[in-house]
Amino acid sequence: MGITDTIAYSAYENKLEKEVFAYPVPGHIAIIMDGNRRYAREVLRVDNTNKGHELGRKKLEEVLNWCIKVKVKTLTVYAFSTENFSREEEEVDFLMNLIRDMMYSLGDDERIHKNKVRVKMIGDRSTIPDDLKKAVDYAENKSKAYDQYHFNVAVAYGGRQEIISAVKMVAQQVKNGEIDIDDITEESISTNMYTCDDADPDLVLRTSGEFRLSNFLIWQMAYSELYFTDIYWPGFRYIDFLRAIRSYQQRNRRYGM
Repeated sequence: MGITDTIAYSAYENKLEKEVFAYPVPGHIAIIMDGNRRYAREVLRVDNTNKGHELGRKKLEEVLNWCIKVKVKTLTVYAFSTENFSREEEEVDFLMNLIRDMMYSLGDDERIHKNKVRVKMIGDRSTIPDDLKKAVDYAENKSKAYDQYHFNVAVAYGGRQEIISAVKMVAQQVKNGEIDIDDITEESISTNMYTCDDADPDLVLRTSGEFRLSNFLIWQMAYSELYFTDIYWPGFRYIDFLRAIRSYQQRNRRYGM
């Protein structure tokens, strides 16, 4: 990028930022971080797709900074789905280790403590390696007292599985005589979801040009605004983040009306 292009890019970024700051921003953004492997193959031109995953982790750190800057209070990201366990063992192991290292890093991250960001894993903890569980516990315990920002990392997560788990818990409450069947409501299901401490996402964003929800927060995103971009996750820029928020701000949320 030449000097002229850099100046033009900076001017456009500043313009977008002013537009976004002029209106209310989403309280909760959820992101399907897609395109790491394709970025490695098509942009980096390498066969080792783990390079894309490494850059994807670095991008996530940037996006957390952007959310704090713009004052998006809750960020939920899809890091590893239940379906991802069907990938090659080498790739699964690499991703588990990458997430483990990220969790330890978050627990010691000055940004987390300075901005009082609560870190939480959402997903089926029984299916992840013990060393990752320890890392998750480390990050969560170091940040559990914070409530200024919430950062949810979905690992071993599936939306349908989450709903089944919540229904089983409600069914157990009925069996135990704690509630009657007629007491089962949307709220009673929601309070048993992984995200029970957070409002539902206002904006759900997916990178890489795919138009799918991929079993992500399917209960919670009933009335979320959806935004899709062709850009692969490692190539996602601040202006792309701002564009997504601006698109959200320009919509009239009807909540099914």
